[in-house]
Amino acid sequence: MNQLNLEVAGKKERLDAWMGSQLPDLSRSRLQKLIEQGYIQLNGQICTNKNTKVGQGDRLKITIPDSQPLELTAEAIELDILYEDDYLIIINKPADLVVHPAPGHESGTLVNALLHHCPNLVGIGGIQRPGIVHRLDKDTTGAIVIAKTDQAHQHLQAQLKTKTARREYIALVHGVPKTETGTIDLPIGRHRSDRQKMAIIAVEKGGRNAVTHWQVKERLGNYTLMEFRLETGRTHQIRVHSSQIGHPILGDPLYSSGRSIGINLPGQLLHAHRLILVHPVTGESLEAIAPLPAIFPKVLAILRQRNP
Repeated sequence: MNQLNLEVAGKKERLDAWMGSQLPDLSRSRLQKLIEQGYIQLNGQICTNKNTKVGQGDRLKITIPDSQPLELTAEAIELDILYEDDYLIIINKPADLVVHPAPGHESGTLVNALLHHCPNLVGIGGIQRPGIVHRLDKDTTGAIVIAKTDQAHQHLQAQLKTKTARREYIALVHGVPKTETGTIDLPIGRHRSDRQKMAIIAVEKGGRNAVTHWQVKERLGNYTLMEFRLETGRTHQIRVHSSQIGHPILGDPLYSSGRSIGINLPGQLLHAHRLILVHPVTGESLEAIAPLPAIFPKVLAILRQRNP
């Protein structure tokens, strides 16, 4: 359990909105539950109304109870394995698959599938996210590496931190960049009003440094096939960065809403295409390439037909 004592320094705004600006790592729904369940004291009195206005000089005592760990179960979910040995496994993750259990997604996740495939994975790198080295969003497809030993987990995470691992993505975006290549260096943090989204947030306001490199692969009229390479790995990084430069990813329900191409898309057309890392035991370079999911060639064929 954690307790915070904070004082409001700005203009009046809703309690839940102000808390969201101060606690960017907590979801809006979590914050609202804390309010509703009586964990917030405003000027010494329990406040259970998220719409209460707070302003300059108001004092809040926020109690954050420890999260109850989810009980993980093994589930026989088919995996598309790109590479596997005694130390790690690289999966080609399909769309609509959440990486690890969380409230609202307690089962049917990649972790549940991995526990069935690798029973000894329990506890590697943490109880709630066994083996997970990095994540992919629910509807982002492609290569994701999972460690099968603590040594491998530590080694692989270190590669991400030191930028020796290389992660390349393919995406279809709206619009056409004016140049062939570029770098986006903009910090990312939790959106101040929509807790499901991330946004460009200054570092001094809680954002974290984020760098994405990109290059054009093919121009298709008003759309572009692009390759992105992550230097950092923030939540929704490519989705936020591409949207920020005016080229949101096709089908993205959060950052490209309202922009249609006349084709029914299941989600964002973003695919983790290529993963290069150093094997944590042998020291050899290991490359995994995840084939594009069927929706990509389908959409590409339509766009090429429209723009011969």
